[in-house]
Amino acid sequence: MASKTDTPRDADDAEVGAAGSQLSTAPEEEAAGEVSLPSLGPIGWARWFWRQLTSMRVALILLFLLSLGAIPGSLVPQTSIDPTKVEQFRTDHPTLAPLYDKLGLFHVYSSVWFSAIYLLLFISLIGCIVPRSWQFVGQLRSRPPRAPRRLTRLPAYTTWRTDRAPDEVLGAAQRLLRKRRFRAHTVDDAVAAEKGYLREAGNLIFHVSLIVILVAVAVGSLWKSEGGKLVVEGDGFANSLTQYDNFKSGAFYDTDDLEPFGFSLKSFDASYERTGPQKGTPREFRANISYFQGADGKEHPGKIEVNHPLEIADSKIFLLSHGYAPVVEVTDGRGKQVYSGAVPFLPQDMQNYTSTGVVKVPNAQTAAGKRNQLGFSGFFVPTYGGKGSGSMFSTFPALDNPRLTLTAYHGDLGVDSGLPQSVYQLEKKNLKQYKQDGRAVAQMMKPGETMKLPGGDGSIKFVGVKQWATFQVSHQPGNGLALIGAIAILIGLAGSLFIQRRRVWVRAVRGADGVTVVEMAGLGRSESTRLPEELADLAGALEADAPLAEAATDSGPVTDEDANANSAPVPAPSPAADEKKPTPTGSENTAKSTGSTDSADDPADPSEGARA
Repeated sequence: MASKTDTPRDADDAEVGAAGSQLSTAPEEEAAGEVSLPSLGPIGWARWFWRQLTSMRVALILLFLLSLGAIPGSLVPQTSIDPTKVEQFRTDHPTLAPLYDKLGLFHVYSSVWFSAIYLLLFISLIGCIVPRSWQFVGQLRSRPPRAPRRLTRLPAYTTWRTDRAPDEVLGAAQRLLRKRRFRAHTVDDAVAAEKGYLREAGNLIFHVSLIVILVAVAVGSLWKSEGGKLVVEGDGFANSLTQYDNFKSGAFYDTDDLEPFGFSLKSFDASYERTGPQKGTPREFRANISYFQGADGKEHPGKIEVNHPLEIADSKIFLLSHGYAPVVEVTDGRGKQVYSGAVPFLPQDMQNYTSTGVVKVPNAQTAAGKRNQLGFSGFFVPTYGGKGSGSMFSTFPALDNPRLTLTAYHGDLGVDSGLPQSVYQLEKKNLKQYKQDGRAVAQMMKPGETMKLPGGDGSIKFVGVKQWATFQVSHQPGNGLALIGAIAILIGLAGSLFIQRRRVWVRAVRGADGVTVVEMAGLGRSESTRLPEELADLAGALEADAPLAEAATDSGPVTDEDANANSAPVPAPSPAADEKKPTPTGSENTAKSTGSTDSADDPADPSEGARA
């Protein structure tokens, strides 16, 4: 039997480590206890801080902190979204409000601490990705490393003997590996091949996509604009700041950049389920409009539905809600019509659309010509259940049996005070309620009916009902970029999870008896059951060009040292081995059997190569 060579264990480990190097571009983390302190001086501290900032551990911590920072932005009212709620919160919580002000919780996403986390995460990702990208480009341009001296140390290994010449075996192996999309080349007495570069490309795409999403969020936050508008049937909207009911924009958005476009609400179609357990459930909401783009743009018909916005001039118009606007005519004490139009009432019951609203008439006068501002508050029901129904609320959301109930007031509406007022609320501080015979003047009216005011102060007529719809005009320049980043993240994540980076070596050496010993081994980034299966498949395919040897000598079994020494005698297998034809495989049993000759003097753990 051929004697074993005395190769030091450390040398073998170094070879296996070199073979498994550069399977990933992930930055190496220093082991605990091996952390080197930075040298004194600003340069040393700056270098240490940069290494910590660009480490994956710090990036994950920053991402976690960013997620935590977004929580108060969802729970605490934000000034940029609803200033009214912020002021209400200050009134309701006089102790917490000053603390929230100091912490910036009323404007989380523009606060100093949130911006600091955001920018540090951005810098951390860039500092991590740039060197990894250059390293990956270098790997793409380089060739797989030469085969380790002892292939038996690798986690997947198989061997057999053939009568074919080593050059023929290596040529066939290189062709086979290239056919299987491996990058392969011959180095000395072995073919080195590598596959799975898309795994690392997937990692880089994933991290780059995170940066793209961060940039998209920043762009969308700084250059966005968003406004809401309630439009009654027959009315229109033009994209100017004065036309919006509410408007908010990013810090860098210029309101002079509002694109010239507009639309008119021609009609609103709504249908509801009328029978069964889902009675009253909406089936269709559609706003039929005509829109134009540009100062002299031609009008085009269009429609807006829920979740189907209309896109005009890089903006999207969303349909948010709808309701009813009773049409009324008000005549003052002189008999002059002082108000005529549709008054939007806001739904208080979103299921059946019982709505409340007010009518303000600031230019009314008495019969004697004295100023007498009129105000009416009340509610509207699209389907009144009728007398005896036991309820004044609506029983169905459609306009089956509409009723308008109003209570009349007169005096000073407060519209001349200079203070802003809600058009949906009546300021009753300086108003007096009309009374007749000691009872408040109020009346439920059907379309066409009129309520007369006491003292000849006028009347109000319920003419009919129109529908209204609220629209949101949104300009979000970062949405497309964010979508691209999200799709790229999924692609990169799929590549990094399902693609395995691995290397395969095929060595063929001839012994003194003319029999060629073929060794095949594989190494991956981590242990995987797929690698031995793939190696077994490659060995089976290569066996067609390098079949098992038919003749052998009686010298004894082959050791891995004999396979690696070109001049060493290659003894033949025993007759028992001839009777049972060996099958190339990358299974664990084969790896153990081929390395059994080393276990007595130089035991080796096949998994060490995968951990290198």
